[in-house]
Amino acid sequence: MSAPVIRMRGVDRVYGRGDSAVKALDGIELEVGWGEFVAIMGPSGSGKTTLMNIIGCLDRPSRGSYELNGTDISSLSEGRLAEVRLRETGFIFQTFNLLPRLSALQNVELPLVYAGVSARRRREKAMGLLATVGLSHRVGHRPAAMSGGERQRVAVARSLVNDPSLLLADEPTGNLDSRSGADIVRLLEDLHGQGRTIVLITHEREVADHAGRTVFIRDGKVCGTETHDGQTRGTEARDGRERS
Repeated sequence: MSAPVIRMRGVDRVYGRGDSAVKALDGIELEVGWGEFVAIMGPSGSGKTTLMNIIGCLDRPSRGSYELNGTDISSLSEGRLAEVRLRETGFIFQTFNLLPRLSALQNVELPLVYAGVSARRRREKAMGLLATVGLSHRVGHRPAAMSGGERQRVAVARSLVNDPSLLLADEPTGNLDSRSGADIVRLLEDLHGQGRTIVLITHEREVADHAGRTVFIRDGKVCGTETHDGQTRGTEARDGRERS
């Protein structure tokens, strides 16, 4: 049986020292298997962003271990951490994070530039992914000439371009109207149906309900989980859900 994509054991994240130290994460235990679609929910200040940063290799634990696709990131150098982040993770951000002077095609190609892929191969792969997200007709447009929903679709295509082990979506519907947000959620469901592993950070219950499992966190701790059939585990899960 293969190892999970994500395996966290006793993960703490502490900022500062001494009397000014703040524990943002406290003993996180989390596993996400291949092909799972998991949502992470919690109220403001619960530790969602810190957890996302560690999952996406933008930060590392102060204590405990985190393995991403079998690689323990805890002791990696900054250069090696960047390599793992580029190869293993695809990010979808609330604010899209597209470069305004580049076209949709060029934005999707960008991770492949950093990976040293040839120009021909970059174009072929980026064009294919833009077709997958329904934007073949917008490949030459810059972000300013696109709607919010279209920009997020470009971001989704970019997140897939290195064929990552994990898609990490941070509030992907947060800057969209309800119709565009629903389109993005359906796109994530389609990608999950194709076998993609997805972790979704959200404060929206109706978005989290599309995942197969929801993990609730509060005060830096996992306080419960809920499976797709609505079964909740953890005595604080309902409180964490209602306050999110």
